[in-house]
Amino acid sequence: MSGPAAGRREPLLLGVRHHGPGSARAVRAALDAARPAAVLIEGPPEGDALLPLAADPGMRPPVALLAHAADDPGRAAFWPLAAFSPEWVAIRWAQEQEVPVPVRFIDLPAAHTLAARTGTDPDGADSVRLDPLAALAETAGYDDPERWWEDVVEHRGPGAADPLGAFEALGEAMGALREAYGDGGHARDRVREAYMRQRMRAARREFGDGYAVVCGAWHVPALGARTTAAADKALLTGLPKVKVETAWVPWTHRRLARAGGYGAGITSPGWYAHLFAARDRPVERWLTKVAGLLREEDRQVSPAHVIEAVRLAGTLAAMRGRPLPGLTETLEAVRAVMCDGSDVPLALIEDRLVVGDVLGEVPDGAPVVPLQRDLTRQQRSLRLKAEARERELELDLRKDTDAAKSVLLHRLRLLGIDWGAPAASRGSTGTFRETWRLRWEPELSVRVAEAGIWGTTVVAAATAKAEADAAGAAELGEVTALAERCLLAGLSGALPAVLRALADRAALDTDVARLAKALPALARSLRYGDVRGTDASALATVAGGLAERICVALPPACAAGLDAEAAAELRGHVDAVHGAIGLLDEEGLRERWSAVLRLLAGRDRVPGLIRGRAARLLLDDGRLPADETARLMGLALSPAAPPPDAAGWIEGFAQDGTLLVHDERLLALIDSWLAGVPEQAFTDVLPLLRRTFGAYEPGVRRSLGELVRRGRSPKPAPGGAPAGFAPALDPSRADAVLPVLALLLSGPPA
Repeated sequence: MSGPAAGRREPLLLGVRHHGPGSARAVRAALDAARPAAVLIEGPPEGDALLPLAADPGMRPPVALLAHAADDPGRAAFWPLAAFSPEWVAIRWAQEQEVPVPVRFIDLPAAHTLAARTGTDPDGADSVRLDPLAALAETAGYDDPERWWEDVVEHRGPGAADPLGAFEALGEAMGALREAYGDGGHARDRVREAYMRQRMRAARREFGDGYAVVCGAWHVPALGARTTAAADKALLTGLPKVKVETAWVPWTHRRLARAGGYGAGITSPGWYAHLFAARDRPVERWLTKVAGLLREEDRQVSPAHVIEAVRLAGTLAAMRGRPLPGLTETLEAVRAVMCDGSDVPLALIEDRLVVGDVLGEVPDGAPVVPLQRDLTRQQRSLRLKAEARERELELDLRKDTDAAKSVLLHRLRLLGIDWGAPAASRGSTGTFRETWRLRWEPELSVRVAEAGIWGTTVVAAATAKAEADAAGAAELGEVTALAERCLLAGLSGALPAVLRALADRAALDTDVARLAKALPALARSLRYGDVRGTDASALATVAGGLAERICVALPPACAAGLDAEAAAELRGHVDAVHGAIGLLDEEGLRERWSAVLRLLAGRDRVPGLIRGRAARLLLDDGRLPADETARLMGLALSPAAPPPDAAGWIEGFAQDGTLLVHDERLLALIDSWLAGVPEQAFTDVLPLLRRTFGAYEPGVRRSLGELVRRGRSPKPAPGGAPAGFAPALDPSRADAVLPVLALLLSGPPA
C-alpha cells in the first residue's frame, strides 16, 4: 500500500450515495489507492452466490438482484445496480484485479427482510424519516439536495490529492447528523447495522483490518461505532425468517427513479449515466446528444445552437455560484436555445435522456425459474425482444409467426404478465389485424416467478391458471370472458373445463343483466375464433341457450318499474345483445330477437329510453317500416306522454343524429314536440336532450340546425325537399363521387 492510504490499519469505510456517479468514481479511486484484501458491500448475503455472474460478458447493467420468498414469489425485493452505482463499481473492481479480491454482501439477509414484510411500514407509519442529503443541503444553504450533491461531489475535479478525503468529510457530516437525530426515523436500520457489524467482525477474523466496506453514507457512523458482539446479537435474536430464492433480472433506468432494496432512488438516471461515462467536457457532450435527439424529431438544431447553449449554461452556473453547470442550468439552456422556449420538446428530452429507457441484460446462464427459461426461448424464437421503451406491434394473424406472437402475448396476459396490452389498430378494423403496446417492466420478472407455480412452460402454466380461474369464478360473465381469452390464447386444453363451468353457471343464473353481459364474449368467440385456427364450435350450444333465455327474460325485466339509472344500464345490455345476436349464425334466432324488440318498442310500460332504442334497432335492420316508425314516434311524443319519458324515447332513438338529417319527417315530429313542451317541464327534459344532441358530430349538428331553419322558412328544392336531402336518390349527384372513390381505392376511374 502506498500513497495517502499507506499505513492505514483500520477497515476502510466508504460511505456513498446509492446510484451516485461521483461516489462511483471516488470508490474506484479509493480502492485503487488502498488495495484492500476484501470488499464488503451493502446488499443481501443470499446474493453472494450470484456475484461471479457480474463478470460475465453477457451481464450488462442496469440489473437488479431479485430476492423473493420461495413459497410466495409476490413477496419480493429488488436491489438495483447501474453502471454508475458505487456498489457495482466495487464488485467489478474486485473481479478485475490480477488476483480477484473476495467480495461479499453484508446487509441484513433477505430471509429476514421479506419475512418482516406484512404490508405495513417496518419503521412505523407515524415515524418522521430524516433525509440526510436534504439536511446537509439545508445546512449548506441549498434548497435543492440534488443541486447540493452535484456541487460538492459530482463536480469535484479529477485527480484529488487524497482519494479518501471526500469519504472522511462525508462520514464526519453523517456522524454529526446521527448524533443530532439518532436513527432519523429509520428504526429498522439499527437491526441492519447490527448485522453488518457482525459480518465485519467475521471479515476481520479472515482478512485482518485490510478490507473495505461500501455502504450508504448514513450507515458509516454506526458501522464505525464501538459496540459489543453481544449487543448486536441481542438485536438480531428472534427475527422472523423465510426461505428465499435469488436471481439477477434486467432493470431499467426508468425504474432507478424508484426506491429499491437500498431505500434510494434518483430522479435523473440518464443524466447520471452520462456524467459517469463522459471522459471530459460532460456538458458539451450532453448537449450534443440533445441536438441529435431533436434532429431525429425533425427540429432544426445546428452546431451554433449547441455552442450557444453551452455558453448559456456556463453563464447561469457562474451567476449562481456553481462550479460547473448542473442539470438545472443545462435544461434551462436547452429550453431557451434549442426548444424556442417550449416545454413540449423539453419534455421529450427529459423522458429520453434525463431518465431514459436503457434496459439491462442478464447472461443466459443466470439462474431463473423454468417458466422464465421457456419464455426467453419463445421470445428468441419469435424475435420478440423485451424493450424498456413502449412500442406498438402490428400483427397479421394470417401469418404463422404473427399468430404465434399473438398467442404468446394472450397467454402471458392470462397469467397476469402484462408485457403487452391490446390497442386499437390503425387503418384497419379487420379481424386479421391485431395491435399491441409492448413495454417490459422489471416487475414483470416477479410476475413470471409468481406464475411459475402453475407450470414450467407458458402453455402449461396458462392452461392450469385458466382451469383454476374457471373453477373459482363467481359470476357467469367471468367465465364467458375467460372462454374468449382461452380461444385468443389457443388454450384448447383448458376449454373443456371452462365450458363445463360455463354451462353450470348459465343453467343456474336467472339475472337477465348477467346473461346479457355474458353473451357478447361468446358471440365474438364463435365468429372470430377460427381466425387463429382454434375450434370454437363447442360454444355454439351454450351461446344459443343464453340467447334464448335472454329473449324470454328481457321483456318482463324491462317492464318492472325501472328508474332512469336502471333503464340506462338495461339499454346498454339491449345494444350488446343486439350486436351479439348479429354475430351468431343460429337459425331463427334473429327473427326471435326482432320479435322481442317489437314487443319492447310497443309496450307503454317499458321506459321510453328502451322503447326508443328498440325502435331504432328495428329501423336500422330494415324490420320496421318508415310509416310505423313515425307512428311510434308520434305516440311517444304525444301531449299525453310525460315529457321526461318522451325525452328518454328521443335519447334512445336518436343516438345517431345522421338519421334525423336524412328523414325530415322524424325531425319535424321531434321539433314539433319540443316546441310544445310546457314551460314548467322544459327544465326537466333539457339535460336529457342536451346530452343526446350534444353527443352528435359538429357537422351533424350544423346540418340539423340548417334543416330546422329551413323548416321555419321553407325553401324547397324542385323535388319538394331541401337541396341535398330529397327522399329519392339523385343519380347525377351520386355518379359524381365515383371517380374520387375509384382514385381512393387505387382502381381505374369508372
